[in-house]
Amino acid sequence: MGASSAEHQSQTLVSSSSIMTPKRVSGGFALMDSLKRHGVECIFGYPGGAILPVYDELYSFEATGSIKHILVRHEQGASHAADGYARATGKVGVCFGTSGPGATNLVTGIATAYMDSIPIVVVTGQVPRAAIGTDAFQETDIYGITLPIVKHSYVVRNSQDIANIVAEAFHIASTGRPGPVLIDIPKDVALEEFDYIPVEPGLVKLPGYHFIVKGNPKQISAALHLIKESHRPLLYVGGGVITANAHEEIKALAELFNIPVTTTLMGLGAFEELHPLSLGMLGMHGTAYANFAVSDCDLLICVGARFDDRVTGKLDEFASFAKVIHIDIDPAEVGKNRVPDVPIVGDVKNVLTDMLNCCQETEFLANPNQTQEWLASIHSWKKDYPLIIPQKHDTISPQEVIAEVGLQAPHAYYTTDVGQHQMWAAQFLKNGPRRWISSAGLGTMGFGLPAAMGVKVARPEDEVICISGDASFQMCLQELGTLAQYSINVKTVIINNGWQGMVRQWQQAFYGKRYSCSNMELGMPDIELLTRAYGIKGIVVKLREELSDAITQMLTSDCPVILNVYVTRDENCYPMVAPGKSNSQMLGLAKKEHKANT
Repeated sequence: MGASSAEHQSQTLVSSSSIMTPKRVSGGFALMDSLKRHGVECIFGYPGGAILPVYDELYSFEATGSIKHILVRHEQGASHAADGYARATGKVGVCFGTSGPGATNLVTGIATAYMDSIPIVVVTGQVPRAAIGTDAFQETDIYGITLPIVKHSYVVRNSQDIANIVAEAFHIASTGRPGPVLIDIPKDVALEEFDYIPVEPGLVKLPGYHFIVKGNPKQISAALHLIKESHRPLLYVGGGVITANAHEEIKALAELFNIPVTTTLMGLGAFEELHPLSLGMLGMHGTAYANFAVSDCDLLICVGARFDDRVTGKLDEFASFAKVIHIDIDPAEVGKNRVPDVPIVGDVKNVLTDMLNCCQETEFLANPNQTQEWLASIHSWKKDYPLIIPQKHDTISPQEVIAEVGLQAPHAYYTTDVGQHQMWAAQFLKNGPRRWISSAGLGTMGFGLPAAMGVKVARPEDEVICISGDASFQMCLQELGTLAQYSINVKTVIINNGWQGMVRQWQQAFYGKRYSCSNMELGMPDIELLTRAYGIKGIVVKLREELSDAITQMLTSDCPVILNVYVTRDENCYPMVAPGKSNSQMLGLAKKEHKANT
């Protein structure tokens, strides 16, 4: 849904609250009370002049314990933390920023959430209404700036609209294909008093805002017929399955027809990764057997994914032998990059449930033996092209660090930054639903640490680990102050190779080994001294024999820990599909070239 006119349309409200006695309050109070009514327990933010009336009301809400505020050190950290909170819980994350630079500092986090379809509500302060458009101090048109990267947005022109707008924002952010919603509140609107009548969650209707929940029965029947006719089917599962909480339905469908399953970076955890039908991640740094499978399948069942370029490689050679079933709640994604033979628009969980129910009928009786030859081929690929953990004589490989962390903390929530370490983590960690949290669409360096803060605040009893790189870590390292202030027990593992690792790998492979501006050694802080300055525990590992005990020490500490592991400097992330190549043409494979079926 695109951003609407900044003027709010009052007829969208449907409420029985008109029988309530109005209460004289400020716009700031109405905002905070509305957020509380919508289940908000925690807000990540940073105050400033234009949003001070809201923070003044927040003071009393914090005092009563009804809402907790986490003071970040940079607004980008607030938007990433709200994002992590939302990914881990499925709830709407909330963040605050003031006008001007405070609002623009949120933009990277808003874009990250938009690209990955994450529900957050972003509240920004704005200069008073009379000053809008005058280039007032700390004025920016954040409504206009964020138009391409929000699902919807508002500028609140009247304090009486606040309760309605909050109810609408939460509804829009969390339904259909989720996404970020912006609420920009001028300072005088937040100060203005009016007769407030609350709007409870769910008491809104939005003319023109519709999404299809149930799949078309004829299309579902057609999809099942294709599955029954297929001998080499493949389930291609994306983040939409996580959003819809449809992991049990995916498992049931896969097991019913004995269909192998590959996931996108966003879809990791949607299917049990230790299950014999699991192929892990596909795409640029996916497993060889997942990429071979998608190249050779005769039926591709795309569920909650969008045929992203990092998945497809050379698009016209992606699953080129296959018929395609595409299931997604967003009709704009169906047919955007690949025209499906059977398109099904609807909520993924509902569509899969209907498919499974249809399978109870005799005509759709599953034949699990139909894919035995196909599964035998895949088993052979798994044996011939496994993921490798290098054992270097004199250095620690990045893969063995991540594998050891995963071994010692198999049920943790994992966040990542972006780069080689992200891809190795995707390859070697085995995650459950909502326990893999990574910036996929935008690829935001600096995402990992603040996202982990949001996850830990949401899941205080669970282990939360951020896998970072030495370059990514420096993007948002100021949030160590937030960890220290609130004793947020996040563990961060830095895979330190002294480079912008993925940039260096591309420069080596495609730019003649001209390593322009990618070395990070000069100016790299002493991590142990840095963490000590923040009052946080730091551990440094340079030798393999130190690694296991250091990870154990990190995990058993009841405080935030930064584990800085020096790894092989020039290790590359393989397999790798080079730009413009098909998924079956991967760099870094030790075995003979794969020959596709015809």
